[in-house]
Amino acid sequence: MERSLSSPCSSYNNASFFRRVISSSGGAPYTTSARRAARPQSSMVRRNLSLAFVSTLVAFGAWYYSTKGVDSTTTAAAGSSEATSAATTRRALVVDNGQFYTGTIEGDGPLQKQSDDRRYVLEMLTPEQATQKLRRNEESYHVGRGNGVVRYDIVQVPSNNPIEDDHAEEIIHVSDNALPLNSEKARDWMFWGIFDGHSGWTTSAKLRQSLISYVVQELNSTYKSAAGSSPALPSPEAVDDAIKKGFVRLDNDIVHESVKKTLKANTKLAAAELLAPALSGSCALLAFYDTSSNLLKIACTGDSRAVLGRSKNGKWVASPLSEDQTGDTESEIKRLQNEHPGEKYVIRHGRVLGGLQPTRAFGDAVYKWSRDVQSKIKSNFFGKSTNPLLRTPPYVTAEPVVTTTEVNPQNGDFLVMASDGLWEMLSNEEVVGLVGRWLETERAKSNGGKQHSWLKSWFSSESNKLPVESPDGQKGDGQRAPIRQQQWDIVGTDRFVVEDANAATHLARNALGGKNRDTVCALLTLVSPYSRRYSRKHLLYLFIGGNFPTPCDVREHHSRQNEWQYQMRVSL
Repeated sequence: MERSLSSPCSSYNNASFFRRVISSSGGAPYTTSARRAARPQSSMVRRNLSLAFVSTLVAFGAWYYSTKGVDSTTTAAAGSSEATSAATTRRALVVDNGQFYTGTIEGDGPLQKQSDDRRYVLEMLTPEQATQKLRRNEESYHVGRGNGVVRYDIVQVPSNNPIEDDHAEEIIHVSDNALPLNSEKARDWMFWGIFDGHSGWTTSAKLRQSLISYVVQELNSTYKSAAGSSPALPSPEAVDDAIKKGFVRLDNDIVHESVKKTLKANTKLAAAELLAPALSGSCALLAFYDTSSNLLKIACTGDSRAVLGRSKNGKWVASPLSEDQTGDTESEIKRLQNEHPGEKYVIRHGRVLGGLQPTRAFGDAVYKWSRDVQSKIKSNFFGKSTNPLLRTPPYVTAEPVVTTTEVNPQNGDFLVMASDGLWEMLSNEEVVGLVGRWLETERAKSNGGKQHSWLKSWFSSESNKLPVESPDGQKGDGQRAPIRQQQWDIVGTDRFVVEDANAATHLARNALGGKNRDTVCALLTLVSPYSRRYSRKHLLYLFIGGNFPTPCDVREHHSRQNEWQYQMRVSL
């Protein structure tokens, strides 16, 4: 039977299968229709833990650029009312053998069940419930410092429990020593970090608590050292090195200093607490924005990604600012092969020693400890057997690759930061185009519903294309394509919606299906561990600058008045 999949929940007319699944699971009676998702290939199951973590920075001037489910035809018994029928009809989701199905069932008994043959049946969320879940962890903050960024949005959509992802943000005041803190010549250093955890939540939590502080310590030292020179500023290379030192020093404390403390304490309780951040792992993507120079630095450790959106000829252009650091990235493969010559399986099946997909990460100590250290920890406390391929650790590093870009607030530049989960769902261009569409839609609302003429053309156009330049077709940027689109045969651009006031939530919704409500509801219904296979967790930021409208429900960002605001009063 020929069929064309347009989404993970494309039509699949196989009522007998749905009947069999519900029956074997002890569920309510079936109806005559069902839907099935395309089965993911084995390559879909990447890390056990996953994240889609998006962050978007929109600077000054961005505003200028300008189901029902499957029908069921069941014959009601004589005398039964429509109200009674409606009350006992529900949408169900079935996970079976690497696939998931949706359909309409009847009955009012308990629905969530797992059968002996590992089929899992649960009641699907309604569109309203899906939206509520999608927005559960969304936040919007108004910065209002007059230095480029006035608002940032966040949303987190977990796919496992407990949540293994985290984030941190900090605004640090930097001023000439001779000027008061509120001087017009003062400037801000703005930091935003996203931490894609795996194998547990403890590493990403440690990064939330400490990474920005470690980086600022190194920056503070670097700027102080340059204060007596001419010019009294460190070189760009020195600033990059300071960021790298902050990353590496924190990872050393997590991975190696924790072992020293554990062996000294010599108790399993202390070992469990001290070694937890070392045994789990996390990628990190840190943005550092200097408001006085408009320089944006991106420090990437792992497979999260940063993409710049820049306006050009009435559209947006997507430019990647980082490279995915995985066992599939050619530059990372060559680096590891050079660092470990003669080790045939340093990269095996696209993974470090056949196990870890990111080639750079915090924690993941089993790829960094020597055999001797791992043996001591296992014999004295706990642990797994050492990987037989381990010969010359460390194989994984936390040292980031740092890029620098001068952003142009007057032209409306914005930045999208996201972990790998988002990029498995959407391309760079789609994400940038979706932000552009959201900006114009929100701007139109603030103007009483008036839209730019070209915005109107989007919604009246048959193609409904996003306002973004198409890629030039040249690959080699070290980034993977959105594989879920390929595996699910998702095509066309007429699948996006603008329904959320929070821009981060807007991106998450469109990554999970957009206009296809069945897909959105199904993916948000899935629970761990099933959700990890089909939908990466999402944590998103959106930063907006200029005089973009700020709704009354956007909270004020309060900078932490900590020691750094005073230590960073360096001579400029």
